Amino acid sequence: MTDSTDFYLLEEALNDEQREVQLRVRDFARTEVLPIINDYWDRAEFPFELVPKMAGLGIVGTTIEGYGCPGMSRLASAMVSLEMSRVDGSVNTFLSVQSGLTMGSIALLGGEEQKGRWLPGMAALDKIGAFALTEPDHGSDSVALETTARRDGAHWVLNGSKRWIGNASFADVVVIWARDEADQKVKGFVMEKNADGSYPEGYTAELITGKIGKRAIWQPDITISNLRIPAENRLVESSGFRDVGRVLMATRGNASWESLGHAMAAYEAALAYAKNRVQFGKSIASFQLVQNKLANMLAELTAMQLICFRITELQEKGKLTGAMSSLAKMHTSQKGRWICAEARDILGGNGLLLEYQVARHMTDMEVVHTYEGTDSIQSLIIGREITGISAFA
Repeated sequence: MTDSTDFYLLEEALNDEQREVQLRVRDFARTEVLPIINDYWDRAEFPFELVPKMAGLGIVGTTIEGYGCPGMSRLASAMVSLEMSRVDGSVNTFLSVQSGLTMGSIALLGGEEQKGRWLPGMAALDKIGAFALTEPDHGSDSVALETTARRDGAHWVLNGSKRWIGNASFADVVVIWARDEADQKVKGFVMEKNADGSYPEGYTAELITGKIGKRAIWQPDITISNLRIPAENRLVESSGFRDVGRVLMATRGNASWESLGHAMAAYEAALAYAKNRVQFGKSIASFQLVQNKLANMLAELTAMQLICFRITELQEKGKLTGAMSSLAKMHTSQKGRWICAEARDILGGNGLLLEYQVARHMTDMEVVHTYEGTDSIQSLIIGREITGISAFA
């Protein structure tokens, strides 16, 4: 008999560094995040008290080398996403925005002076980052973004709006993607807070409220009106939307690992509950229907693990393609949602209560299902790859 979610012993593939990172983040998530996160989630507040504690973990910046970043392997970085989302998706999103999207943009597309100016403070979490790409009218088709940038002497002047931008209401550094009016190329611009901690004139962020998932991460709407950004703050290596794609490609596996984390947490909660919940004089784990559910949940969970480990191995070798990532995202988000729903079913009415954890993971999976492309979008990317025909409108 085994309770292990690692049914095929995949963790044996971890080397000492990767295993140490996994256990370090696992211990932090369970001892520091888990005891407080339901309260923050219920109030829809961000747990600022965790920020200095996360700084001490030495994980911010993950795969970036130098500038105070840990320079992890991709599999070690994946363990950060897995173990944090296994406890909470909101905190995982905070770290992903900080390390992968914002710092990743600067590390990949910034010049040496820009990297030295921003990355060390961000690695220490002295500076918080945000990544502003998605717009109210452009989510899946972000390539058509409408935010504009116009060169005006020693500054760029930006106008437009952004939506669902994690950390953007308190971030010190915001990477804003806008279309250059002169050549119509999408470029990255780094906005910084003023010396007094205020935001520059022309930048406002209003929190999106009423969310049913990822309630402990703040994702505001941003309004950008004649926002002036110094010319030296344009990411020097960003010259088109393909460069946005390079950043997203580098972080693309994170959504699959996060889906796996939520699914593992839901499965573990359902298994523990089934063993302890007594109905009709015996534990519900002894019922055939419940065992059938658990067996199928574990089978899908194991398939998700195999996919996640393989795409990370391919990425490490430089062989991961966009279509491969899409297949992984489509499958893991589908199965992650299904496993969480099955866990909720096993818990019955108690599955709706935060104290049993499953409801939080289930609604957070609804968010993961949407970002970085819904199943529909991923299926069209895969369809184009296997047929050679684009079905995008």
